[in-house]
Amino acid sequence: MKTVYFNSSDNERLRRERLYAGELYVYSPTPSGIALCDFARDLCEEAFAPHDPREAQHQLAVETYVEILKTLKPKFIHHPECKKLIPALLEELGCDLEQTYFDVPRLRTACAGDYLNSGLAYAFKPHRDTWYSTPMSQLNWWLPVYPIESNNAMAFHPAYWDTPIQNSSALFNYQDWNDRGRREAAKQIGKDTRVQSEALEPLTRLDPQIRLVPEPGGLIVFSAAHLHSTVPNTTDQTRFSIDFRTVDARDTRAMRGAPNIDGLSTGTTMMDYLRGSDQLHFPDDEIQRFKDAQPVAQYPTPDEVLSRLFSA
Repeated sequence: MKTVYFNSSDNERLRRERLYAGELYVYSPTPSGIALCDFARDLCEEAFAPHDPREAQHQLAVETYVEILKTLKPKFIHHPECKKLIPALLEELGCDLEQTYFDVPRLRTACAGDYLNSGLAYAFKPHRDTWYSTPMSQLNWWLPVYPIESNNAMAFHPAYWDTPIQNSSALFNYQDWNDRGRREAAKQIGKDTRVQSEALEPLTRLDPQIRLVPEPGGLIVFSAAHLHSTVPNTTDQTRFSIDFRTVDARDTRAMRGAPNIDGLSTGTTMMDYLRGSDQLHFPDDEIQRFKDAQPVAQYPTPDEVLSRLFSA
């Protein structure tokens, strides 16, 4: 059983410890969280004009929709306004900006029905972010841009917190993904053919699941080791959300974080994070330490992964 903490007064150290143990935190909107979502909405509404972004999928050909996302998403991700608002948001929630590093935020779209669920609007199957070369101390921060409901939210699957899953993470290397997979996103329409980490066994314990519904500007914080997924969007509106990630330098130095029970990916995301106080990257030697580290989970082996993939 996992606990959900709402607007907790826990200090930041205790919060990290509890998040590494699989607990979840939810916060009401903060000034910077509201500003971040307002900024995202402004960009979305400009990009999809004259259509409401939540309704645009019903008026546009999917190819046109993808062309809009090709411009909209990088514009948001790399906009300097985001790099101002995210540190302010973290500080509002008690983070030490000298120790907290964040990555650029992602603007996600989850279209209703089967309109578009690949490429730039990839619908994530149940997965752990730790299958994607992240440090075990990574924390994920997730905000809805517009109001959401249970049927277009995100789901957590706590029964798998301490249950290993046979998966293909042994084939995933983050540096290869940056060189190939990410650049191919806009070409993935209809079916996503990129090799991504995924479960290689039936997931029979997805229920009971936890679906949290914060207000726009409010957010969910969770460990990258949590099994989570995109809820199939059975509403009639596209869901827009923002997510970004943090690591604490005190924990990366000590190799402290959630337990790694089944992650075998290689490479590292450590070069992506920026220090909250001055937006400097981690030192090269710290990044290299994670590049050189071997995953400690021992299940399954790469040969077993390949065997399962090609026999499926």
